Amino acid sequence: MSRFCLRPPALLAGVLVCGPALAVPGTGLDLYGRIGWAYDDNLLRIPDDAPAFDNQRSDSWRTLEAGAVYDRTISRQRLVAHVKLSKVKFDHFRQLDYDGRDIQGTWYWQLGNRFEGQLGVVHAQTLAPYTDFRSDQRNLRKQRRGFFEGGWKLHPRWEAHAAFSRDKYDYELAAQAFNDRTEDVAELEGRYLARSGSAVGLVLRRIEGSYPNRRPFSLSPLTDDFTQDELKARVDWKASGATTVQALAGYARRKQPSFGSGRTSGANGRVTLLHDPSGKLHYRASLWRDFAPIESTIVSYTLNKGASAGATWDARAKLRVEADAAYEKRDYNARAALPAAGGLDDALRTASLKATWAPRQAVSLSAGWFYQARSGSRLLGIGKFESHSFAVNASGQF
Repeated sequence: MSRFCLRPPALLAGVLVCGPALAVPGTGLDLYGRIGWAYDDNLLRIPDDAPAFDNQRSDSWRTLEAGAVYDRTISRQRLVAHVKLSKVKFDHFRQLDYDGRDIQGTWYWQLGNRFEGQLGVVHAQTLAPYTDFRSDQRNLRKQRRGFFEGGWKLHPRWEAHAAFSRDKYDYELAAQAFNDRTEDVAELEGRYLARSGSAVGLVLRRIEGSYPNRRPFSLSPLTDDFTQDELKARVDWKASGATTVQALAGYARRKQPSFGSGRTSGANGRVTLLHDPSGKLHYRASLWRDFAPIESTIVSYTLNKGASAGATWDARAKLRVEADAAYEKRDYNARAALPAAGGLDDALRTASLKATWAPRQAVSLSAGWFYQARSGSRLLGIGKFESHSFAVNASGQF
């Protein structure tokens, strides 16, 4: 899933648009660099009724980034490697300064005419979000990921797929060590390919999560280890030449003994609509209901229900404008973990407006506005906040 590159946060729900230059498949090595400046009027997501650290809510920062993309095709095999190193410096909260990195390597393998897939690794380091954790200390999050995907074409209309992955997250700050975790995912899928280009599949998935450290306020000797079993349908429907509906939705059952009854289940998934009525306008919308990890001191996951909508306008050959908005309700008592009868939820609202101008093929300039707000919950002691962010960037490929 491709996303805009955001620095420093993931931390800030999207403050910098960086979109590194990508190598043309099979062309070999490309180098790129980026410089950026950004400002946020509530950098650490301080609630409206809480005092600010150093009596300061806002801050600005500068980013220097350099990277390389290697893309080479050898016979039927394709090798892609991506290395990105960044240095981020803040003007006021200088203790947050950090060196980021994003290293990825993928082998797109093919064996004969029936077998193909991917084998890869990811190593990333960035500043963790402050959305649900109040602190003015630097908290780097390291992610290490390994994955394998394989497909077997049984028939021109039928395919079988298997996928395995392991994600390991480690947090620099000792006060966030209880969010260290490892997630192992195994997936099997049978898929039917229609002549129209649409596809439908049945997916069996199991997720196992391991938390080595207990939550600081937990009275239970148990950790947050969990297993989640899913049975879902995957749909890629070409409804028309301009409209595509994509879905991965079905039933999920989660077992996590450290919370309440330790069991919760129900509908789970995401549906996305893509609509391209012309060559210049592109619309997108999504609905979802799923379990998601949260970097909080209270719980390790929430049940999220949300919706998003966005549009991209190719205003000129060299100018692109993008707008997005999302609303997500987070339910903390989906598994009756907490004693209160109601009010155990909050909501996040986000919006963004971004423009990118490419005066030359290898040079791009971008500017963006970003908004994030949380409703808060009195029973959980979570306050409400708003933040507005602005960013400008310049990048080039060599």
